[in-house]
Amino acid sequence: MRLALTLAARGLGRCWPNPAVGCVIVKDGRVVGRGFTQPGGRPHAERVALAQAGAAARGATAYVTLEPCAHHGKTPPCAEGLIEAGVARVVSALQDSDPRVAGKGHAMLRAAGITVETGVMAEEARAANLGFFLKVERQRPMVTLKLANSFDGRIATATGESQWITGPAARRLVHAERACHDAVLVGGGTARADDPSLTVRGLGIAHQPVRVVASRRLDLPRTGQLARTARDVPVWLLHGRDASPEDVSAWQALGAETIEVPVAANRELSVAEALAALAGRGLTRVFCEGGGAFAASLLNADLVDRLVGFTAGVALGAEGRPSLGAMGVERLAEAPRFALKEVRAVGGDVMHVWERAAPAT
Repeated sequence: MRLALTLAARGLGRCWPNPAVGCVIVKDGRVVGRGFTQPGGRPHAERVALAQAGAAARGATAYVTLEPCAHHGKTPPCAEGLIEAGVARVVSALQDSDPRVAGKGHAMLRAAGITVETGVMAEEARAANLGFFLKVERQRPMVTLKLANSFDGRIATATGESQWITGPAARRLVHAERACHDAVLVGGGTARADDPSLTVRGLGIAHQPVRVVASRRLDLPRTGQLARTARDVPVWLLHGRDASPEDVSAWQALGAETIEVPVAANRELSVAEALAALAGRGLTRVFCEGGGAFAASLLNADLVDRLVGFTAGVALGAEGRPSLGAMGVERLAEAPRFALKEVRAVGGDVMHVWERAAPAT
């Protein structure tokens, strides 16, 4: 199952709206087939592993990181494929919460006389596919918030200079994080100030996440990198009702998809509605890179599942620009808390990874 989970991770960021599943088929103590959900979500992991195993699948055990699907979509059910291949035993990490499956895959296998065991490394499997489960159960994607700042929590000097606070090794890891998410998300302020491309670079891979900008008025420069490349790599723009129809039409003409989102009581875009809109379009994993006000809104709304911080050994002082906007926290009990999962040196910087201390809501 650990091998199957390792295989499943290869599909992260590439197979939405489907979950990233891994499958290993074992016969007489030997691995005869292995697979993971392919880019675009098909073929599924089980089908890839069965094709590799061929006739050796008969009488074998299949280890799958999620309950095999039981519904007819663009491809036949994987449970049906396991039955037809003559697999004798299926070990799955946990049940799929998608209503189209939700125990039906396991039931189909048992009805065919196949031994089914569940719950093997279930916690690890849920964590690996948290975005998929949140999309199904909470109608929102998993959110990773990345903060790269100075030792004293600043992202730029008082004049706005920010390139580069962290070193090349940390920036390379940021690109790796982008690559295993479905989308990269920034606020309009960051898009205006930095003119980012938000693409994955320097890793030798062709896969690119969807680039998403949240801008209530859609007052974004139409001559920047996002505008110039909107037909090459998808650009989705979240905006409010008060965005100019001219701006909406202009961005659509450039190749971007525009998505209207309700405005919250603070007259900014509702971050909860924004994430719901992204989940409705199939996204399961979103990597947010700021800016400060947008990141603070996500934290205040308890919508951040994972924090990835890069801290550089440089101090910019109180006049520097903070990495987070105002959050209105008056008591420590009100502050969002996260549990530390990993710390390591990355070049001359420190990377620290945190996960929400309480179950996702």
